[in-house]
Amino acid sequence: MELKPRSTCSSPYFPAANLSRGSIIQCLSLMTLRRPKRAVSTRSGELRRMERAVLARARSDGGGAQPETAVVDKPKLSRFEVSQGLPVPFGATPVDGGVNFAVFSSNAVSATLCLLSLSDLRESTVTEQIPLDPSINRTGDVWHIFLKGDFTDMLYGYKFEGKFSPEEGHRYDATKILLDPYAKAVISRGEYGVLGPEDNCWPQMTCMVPSNNDEELGINCIELMPCHEFNELEYFSYNSVMGDYKMNFWGYSTINYFSPMIRYSYTGTRNDGSSAINEVKLLVREAHKRGIEVIMDVVFNHTAEGNEDGPIFSFRGIDNSVYYMLAPKGEFYNYSGCGNTFNCNHPVVRQFIVDSLRYWVTEMHVDGFRFDLASIMTRSSSLWDAINVHGNPIDGDLLTTGTPLNSPPLIDMISNDPVLRGVKLIAEAWDTGGLYQVGTFPHWGIWSEWNGKYRDIVRQFIKGTDGFSGAFAECLCGSPNLYQEGGRKPWNSINFVCAHDGFTLADLVMYNKKHNLANGEDNNDGESHNNSWNCGQEGECASISVQRLRKRQMRNFFLCLMVSQGVPMIYMGDEYGHTKGGNNNSYCHDNYINYFRWDKKEESSSDFYRFCRLMTNFRHECESLGLNNFPTAERLQWHGHVSGVPDWSESSRFVAFTLIDSVKGEIYVAFNASHLPVTITLPERPGYRWEPLVDTGKPTPFDFIPAEHPGRDIAVTQYSHFLNANLYPMLSYSSIILLLSPENGA
Repeated sequence: MELKPRSTCSSPYFPAANLSRGSIIQCLSLMTLRRPKRAVSTRSGELRRMERAVLARARSDGGGAQPETAVVDKPKLSRFEVSQGLPVPFGATPVDGGVNFAVFSSNAVSATLCLLSLSDLRESTVTEQIPLDPSINRTGDVWHIFLKGDFTDMLYGYKFEGKFSPEEGHRYDATKILLDPYAKAVISRGEYGVLGPEDNCWPQMTCMVPSNNDEELGINCIELMPCHEFNELEYFSYNSVMGDYKMNFWGYSTINYFSPMIRYSYTGTRNDGSSAINEVKLLVREAHKRGIEVIMDVVFNHTAEGNEDGPIFSFRGIDNSVYYMLAPKGEFYNYSGCGNTFNCNHPVVRQFIVDSLRYWVTEMHVDGFRFDLASIMTRSSSLWDAINVHGNPIDGDLLTTGTPLNSPPLIDMISNDPVLRGVKLIAEAWDTGGLYQVGTFPHWGIWSEWNGKYRDIVRQFIKGTDGFSGAFAECLCGSPNLYQEGGRKPWNSINFVCAHDGFTLADLVMYNKKHNLANGEDNNDGESHNNSWNCGQEGECASISVQRLRKRQMRNFFLCLMVSQGVPMIYMGDEYGHTKGGNNNSYCHDNYINYFRWDKKEESSSDFYRFCRLMTNFRHECESLGLNNFPTAERLQWHGHVSGVPDWSESSRFVAFTLIDSVKGEIYVAFNASHLPVTITLPERPGYRWEPLVDTGKPTPFDFIPAEHPGRDIAVTQYSHFLNANLYPMLSYSSIILLLSPENGA
């Protein structure tokens, strides 16, 4: 049935054209999450001591004697006992049979805690509103209150009053119910892709009140694309090209940094979101059982509140000038390309980020994080000054907003945090404001980087571009030119050829140009510089010879990933040759363009998937292909067409090396990126003969012939006249792996 256009919820403050991004890691595009509840310790004695300490501080600050429990002056509530509460920890915290609420807002003049039952939320009605008395419920810039009562099916949010003065950086609106930045689950629409009441894409959002109940590919790490709460209907509008509706499929537009994406879960908003939290824990636990680590893609560079015309649902309404990087007249800096920039190095914001990361490690048990546009986290904050950051003035501190910092306070905090310094920390070391830090990201010896230079160089060399043989050799060694001088190791380089943004591996060898018409933006979005090559014809329909060359090139790219020092990352679907039809910016498609095709994986099980599986297993078997230190001449030797004579000239398209391996003995790897075939001379090894293991120039199953392969002896015999002469013929655009075998009678 044909879909007809209906009311749209797309907005001008989310320009889609600006949303293009960016062990063995597999980068996943979408996951459904699940698991059982975790207890929250009350630690009542400790919190009572904290409350007494806060009260004592209030008295010492001139507040006069205060009772240990101060009741808010308001009509008696039917459901809740109200008392002063504590300013820490932030968020809603179950304790002593009730819940403590605490939220930071330095510029608000009043605050109201709004409580909504699930049924009242559906009817857009507030169940209870509890004003917070600044003389009782405010300590410094933190508003707080403690409630006892029945929180069954109860949700919450805040209203803040203050100036609405954009030129001063303030955007308070007392009519808005705002999300707590520390909310552990965000409740709104319950079903993914389904509009809210009256076809509203942005219905009222509220926060879960937490309870105290106890209730073969060789991949060893998965990197999930954003799983924090976001609105998949953010770009909702009819797409006449596809005949469906545009969706925020990737999720790079965070609403809340503690809540998982509720609509990814099977249970949705049931149990006020707590069941969805348990599903996340179950996913992580089951991955760990299988020896797979879980890394989260986190987006601390901007939020879903967009630019000056964007919605107000949390940070902007709580304290706009604190949470966002603002120009002197209140305009939003846009280093993210998405309308706003999170004020990461402000003291309050950086503590918030650390708290969020710690929560996902200690509560959800994730193993690390990939930081989207991480270079924004190295920029100076709004209101930057030495006292703001360091607590004391520093001579010559004249940094302006957004200046890159050599020692960013946020990166310092994360790197030295006792919890976070022990997990995987991966930076996408650039932003859309022109800051590019691959190889120079402030690292404290523990940060890894998405190695964008590896991607670009490998693409250029494999497709046969002159002038890249030396740079390609550096990539094979783990990019020591980028990481060795700073004291880092090969594992600090996350090597990849493809990711979610840009071409898939199959499209990289099928298209010279992007084909993004399906996005409904006249092909104006997405990256135009892709370093791709269609192997002679554009698109899927091509001659048999071109199709064979494409398969060869795909094997060349994958082999390169598997024999490079560093950590290889594979984009989900590349292992079977997923195509997006040349679309390199598929952020808005909740359809076959992005879906993992299990049927295609099964179809290719005897072809490219087989090759990928055997190559990843080979990497695991080799001691020398995951070194902790960069290889030296004691282990590695470079070769050219002639053994021991590498060619690093501008016109060279051939790179080969031998590598001593404690398991395999010695391996020989060669890449011929020329359009011409070549016969190479192999290194002399008396008493041994080189025999083929991998040759991407051969069809399946002879592209990878392990020892147990029934046709291996025949295949080796066919090349015996070359091998006996210490030679090997290589097809154009092909790569090989050879292993040493004792000569007969040796």
